[in-house]
Amino acid sequence: MKLYLFWLAGDAVTLIFGIYAWLAKEPVRFWTVGQKIQVNSIKKYNRAVAKLWFLLTIGLAVLGLPLISGQNSAWIVVTILGTVFLSIIFMAVYTRIEKKYRVF
Repeated sequence: MKLYLFWLAGDAVTLIFGIYAWLAKEPVRFWTVGQKIQVNSIKKYNRAVAKLWFLLTIGLAVLGLPLISGQNSAWIVVTILGTVFLSIIFMAVYTRIEKKYRVF
């Protein structure tokens, strides 16, 4: 149970990123903050990125559920592989969001 609580504490970081993206006045990036991006609608773009962060938060919380049964559970494979696949899926989704709103 302690391990799952640590997992949720780390997951809270993605929730904070989502809230920040939702409230931001400038376009936010999904995996880098250093580069500026030009978008056609800042509010719509930021809301789409925020929703992506919120879904990531929920997904990681669900994938962490096997941690409740203990560290030596065979279900930990679901957490590990699920996190990898979830990350890849969310990178692909962000790429589509960026293509939709980006002004070149």
